[in-house]
Amino acid sequence: MAQVPATPKMKRRALRLAAALSPALAKKLSPVASEAAALALRSASREKTRRRAEEVIFLIPLVGPHHVGDWQAVIARLAQTLESFRRQQGAWQAVICCQQRPALPDVLADDARVHWLPFDDPTPGNDKWRKLAALCDHLGKIATVPAYVMSFDADDLLRDGTVAEMLARQEAGYLVEQGYVMDHATGDVALAGAPTAAMPLRKPFWKLCGSCIALHHDPALPQSGTFLRAMTQHEHRMFPYLAALAGRAPVPFRKPAVLYVLNHGENFGARRGRVGFKTRFVQRFRITDPEELSQVAQDFPAP
Repeated sequence: MAQVPATPKMKRRALRLAAALSPALAKKLSPVASEAAALALRSASREKTRRRAEEVIFLIPLVGPHHVGDWQAVIARLAQTLESFRRQQGAWQAVICCQQRPALPDVLADDARVHWLPFDDPTPGNDKWRKLAALCDHLGKIATVPAYVMSFDADDLLRDGTVAEMLARQEAGYLVEQGYVMDHATGDVALAGAPTAAMPLRKPFWKLCGSCIALHHDPALPQSGTFLRAMTQHEHRMFPYLAALAGRAPVPFRKPAVLYVLNHGENFGARRGRVGFKTRFVQRFRITDPEELSQVAQDFPAP
C-alpha cells in the first residue's frame, strides 16, 4: 500500500465550498476515498451532538527492525516518546504497531496504557501507511468512549500539559501550528509556525511533521473510524483540509505542542531522502535566545 496522492488545491477549494452548502452537492465533484469518508462523517455528525472526549489515543506506527540499522536506538527513542506521554495529566492510551514487540523499560512495559499491535503483513517496501491503517482498524477494540485520536511518530515528543489542554477545551480537533524542530546532529532547535512579516519563509509545524493533528473520535459513529483510516493514508499536509471537510476543523494548540527530532540516524524521512530541506529550515530559523532555549528544555524535559 503506497501513500495516497494529495488532491490538487483547486479541487480542495471547490469541495470545501460545496460541502459548506451541502455534503450531497460535494459528493458530485468526484471526491477521492478520503474526501468521501470526510463527507460521510460530516453528514452523520450533523445528526448528533458531539459527546465529551474522555481520553486521548496515540497511534504509533513503529518501523520494523529489518528496516533499520540500530533497533536498540529506535527503542530508546520510542521510550522517550512514551515518557512524554507518561508526564501528561489526563487519560491517554498509546498503541504501537510493529512486526516485533519493542523491549521497553519496565516502567513502560508494565504501563497498562501502552499497547502493542502485532503487524505481520509481509508485503515488501515502506509499511508505514499499512500500519496506520491497521491502527485505525484497531480503534474499535480500544476506543470505548469518545476520544481524541492522534497519529504520532515514534521519535517525537509531546509537550507537558497537551493532553490536559485537549480534554479541557473539548474542541472538534487540534492542530500543531507551532512546534519545535531539532537537528540531532547539531543540537540546534527552530520554532516552526505560520509565516510572519519578519519570517515570510517560515512553515507551520503541520507541514513538516506527521505528529500534528488530534481529532475527535466517537466510537458510536462508524464513519469516524472510516474517516481516520482514510485520512492517515495521505501525507500530513492533507490532514487539516480533510479534517475541515469532515466538520472537524482543528484549532491550534495554545503553545508549541510537539518536538520533532531530525538526523538521529533512523528518521522515516531520511529513508525517503526528504530530510535535507528540514535541516536547512532548522539552520534558517535557529533559536539563539538562551531564555527561549531554556523554555524548550522545560517543556520537553529529557527523560
